[in-house]
Amino acid sequence: MFYRNRSLQHVAVIASISLVSGCGLLGDESSDDAGPIVVGTTSAPSTLDPAAAWDGSWELFRNIYQTLLSYPVGATTPQPDAAKSCAFTDGNSRTYRCELRDGLKFSNGDTLDAKAVKYSIDRIKAINAETGPAGLLGSLDSVEASGDKEVTFHLNQSDATFPFVLATPGMSIVDPDDYPAKALHKGDGIVGSGPYRLQSYTEGKQAELVRSDNYQGFADRKNNAVTIRYFQDSGKMVQALRAGDIDLTYQGLAADDIVDLETKGGANEGLQLIEGAGSNINYLVFNPKDPNANKLAVRRAVAQLVDREAIAHKVYQDTVDPLYSMVPSGLTGHTTGFFDDFGRPDADKAAKILSEAGISSPVELTLWYTSDRYGSDTALEFKELKRQLETSKLFKITLKSRPWNDYVQGYQKGEYPVFGRGWAPDFPDPDNFIAPFVGDQNALGTPYPVKQITQVLLPRSREESDRANVVKEFEDAQQILVNDARLLPLWQGKQYLAGNEDISGAERSLDPSTIMMMWTLSRKTSW
Repeated sequence: MFYRNRSLQHVAVIASISLVSGCGLLGDESSDDAGPIVVGTTSAPSTLDPAAAWDGSWELFRNIYQTLLSYPVGATTPQPDAAKSCAFTDGNSRTYRCELRDGLKFSNGDTLDAKAVKYSIDRIKAINAETGPAGLLGSLDSVEASGDKEVTFHLNQSDATFPFVLATPGMSIVDPDDYPAKALHKGDGIVGSGPYRLQSYTEGKQAELVRSDNYQGFADRKNNAVTIRYFQDSGKMVQALRAGDIDLTYQGLAADDIVDLETKGGANEGLQLIEGAGSNINYLVFNPKDPNANKLAVRRAVAQLVDREAIAHKVYQDTVDPLYSMVPSGLTGHTTGFFDDFGRPDADKAAKILSEAGISSPVELTLWYTSDRYGSDTALEFKELKRQLETSKLFKITLKSRPWNDYVQGYQKGEYPVFGRGWAPDFPDPDNFIAPFVGDQNALGTPYPVKQITQVLLPRSREESDRANVVKEFEDAQQILVNDARLLPLWQGKQYLAGNEDISGAERSLDPSTIMMMWTLSRKTSW
């Protein structure tokens, strides 16, 4: 997710920092000489079924499943992939029609037709998994399959963002013969129609991808096979990179490792560090079920005390930027609402907020975070938050953590008073930094019924296909979030990849949601 034009101001465009040495960079591409390209990440899938995943599992899905639309290299808006063409057929963005490509097949040879597309989307809504992407289909009324190649989506309201929804890996097309209509798929035998097929999978350890001969789409595959290795932490992943056990890292580099690669070992070790501005964000969620987190004054006092610059500098060593609104910098309608309203951290102002509400201090809060999803920096971040809040003597903070899969189940059940979340956009639009977090059913498991946003501002913005014209709606929505302080943005990330100097294509590999398109990667031939 990187910035480019005015209406959708980011796309996967990243630049290489000059850590590499030698002349291997200047050779020709070669994809077969040294076996599969091995990519390391700390983001292991939570499931292999698209109907159950609204998380980092999409990183694998993008490469083995197919969607009607997706993002070719350099694209900022969705383009047809399994589809031959797609368009709204009415003037108010409520009827969307796609015609499929000829000869589409799943990796097992089964035919992919309009009925399979309808089945896949209907299945997401029918299963309605707590951790699944059904929430993205709020504007969908029905799906109609006409013949073998035409699919029509009938929406219950105007929604100019619907093509972006169809381009998410959450809308992956599955084989009706292998995926139950009303239950989740069991086992690791994935059947997709993407650029690769999943040859083998060991949960939490490794996924082996090989070129699918049945793929019909725009992906120009520069390699025949990719192996993805899953690591528990950044340190072990970088060790594997330096040892030559992996070729490239994706997702999960800790700040210490980034700085070390940038300032110490990179050039001498034949490594490259690739950096780009990102749209992923990190924030706190306050649960209204908790008696303290439910109090507006408590939330606003926390907002008054949090020092984002200290977190960015001390914990993340300036590999992230402070964030003062849920919509990140670079997107239409971004504001700095929390800074405008609260200014710099101030314990006296926070004390006044609590005293005027009749709340005695110290206020007890328990902050939860995931212990294994975003690397060791997360624990340091929450220790810093605890330090900042307790230094004011206005709060007594308890920190708790769980591994990611357990952590997700906990916040979906509303178990945490205050908890941390990271968010990489499903699609590059400000809507996706507001809509998923509000309403009675949302991605956080904490109902947030705010009618002015859900019934007025979002519907109004979705009537406008030119997203440059929705600035006012999103500025207003963000101010409501600032006033409530139910969601507290902390920082906006940058994107870093580290790899061996003989790997090319990494700088082109990220789509607008920073999901890696493995097919762009190749090896370079030495002189």
